[in-house]
Amino acid sequence: MKAHELSQLVKKGENEYVEFKKSFDREAVESLSSFANTNGGCILIGVGDNGVISGVKLGKETLQNWSNQIKQSCVPSIFSEIKIVPYEGNEIVILTIPEYPIKPVCCKGKYYKRVNNSNHQMTITEISDLHLKTFNTSWDHYPDLHHKLDAISLAKVNSFISLTNKTRSFPLDDPPLTVLQKYELVKENDQITNGCYLLFAESTTMLTAIDIGHFTSETIIKDSETIRTDLFSSVESVLAFLRKHISKGYIISGESQRIERWEYPMDALREIVINMIVHRDYTSSSESTIKIFDDHVEFYNPGQLSGGLSVERLVTGNYTSFIRNKQIATLFKEAGLIERYGSGIKRVLESFAGHDLPAPFFEELQEGFRVTVSQTTQKTTQKTTQKATQETTQKLSTREQVFELLKMHPGMTRSGLASQLSKSENTIKGHLAKLKAEGRLKRIGSDRSGYWQVVSHGK
Repeated sequence: MKAHELSQLVKKGENEYVEFKKSFDREAVESLSSFANTNGGCILIGVGDNGVISGVKLGKETLQNWSNQIKQSCVPSIFSEIKIVPYEGNEIVILTIPEYPIKPVCCKGKYYKRVNNSNHQMTITEISDLHLKTFNTSWDHYPDLHHKLDAISLAKVNSFISLTNKTRSFPLDDPPLTVLQKYELVKENDQITNGCYLLFAESTTMLTAIDIGHFTSETIIKDSETIRTDLFSSVESVLAFLRKHISKGYIISGESQRIERWEYPMDALREIVINMIVHRDYTSSSESTIKIFDDHVEFYNPGQLSGGLSVERLVTGNYTSFIRNKQIATLFKEAGLIERYGSGIKRVLESFAGHDLPAPFFEELQEGFRVTVSQTTQKTTQKTTQKATQETTQKLSTREQVFELLKMHPGMTRSGLASQLSKSENTIKGHLAKLKAEGRLKRIGSDRSGYWQVVSHGK
């Protein structure tokens, strides 16, 4: 790299691929492990956070010592490319690391990922997902150690075969057990996979439970149901409850004919429900929940976005879909319930726009993911809301930005705040502690499932 190229790189500032460090330290190694776990990146040693190039003094063994420290601090060991770039009498060292093929990479007992221009410690679920992704597999592909083949309904398998034959060029004509073996849902010695059990369970199962209710207020439930059945049946059971509790109106066409119209586009709700079921983290102890209110519906699912995908990128549609449950997703696609991977959110947004409704609000919440749809007709989309939030918070200090975000979204997690504000989780933790000490915020409930209550509006 030449001096003018270095200057241009520094002018662009820190981002998800570039970090500045005035000197080499423990945090530099953490950043390299973070890049290795995400999409790769580089660290410019000798450049301050403000972009001022000061250079770094190098001894005879400096680079070798750095290389050894990086190697010894990470498991598996990672090896960074090291280049020295002269710049106006100074020396800048560029440490470059690609996305590592074997993930996740651990740094001093902790796992980090790169989000915008900062490092975030990964959750247990994220660590597990990244490990499975490395070996091109998923949890649902592993053997179910608690259930045998007799826990599966072959009649339900035959229903799946009939469904998939409607779209296949060459219909399946094998017996149900052979079909399960072809899709690797049944392994040697008739051992079924986790996915096989969830897809075709004969009887009720706690693992697939979905709590759905119609609320007249946050605490008053008008009607409720817990659905505990196989995943294919769950889709129709949830949709039946939704149809029972959301309103239907009529539009008079030009020929004075009445056209039925649900208050929400049913094709979009169906897509949201299918996404919940396919992308749920079934290793979590939490359950999927759906809350129907008079003016909005909330869909909550255990398991946050995977593969480094952010909410902002999700709504743009410009991303490669990471599939948490590959067997489940494959069979839903074979059955025609998924059109193509990664296209569902785009269709949901288009359906709501065509229904003259605001776009659904997507957010990561308490180790899960929530979608909120509203029947209000005001033209406020998530993008507009985020832009207004950014314009307001950019004029404030980081602590006030945290406070303003929690006023609007009291359920935001520390990692969510860190991602939104491009700060580290430790920085956010410190500001939250200060706001609590000032008596401006109060934590209601546990760290995992609670929320923040604004006690004083303060400044």
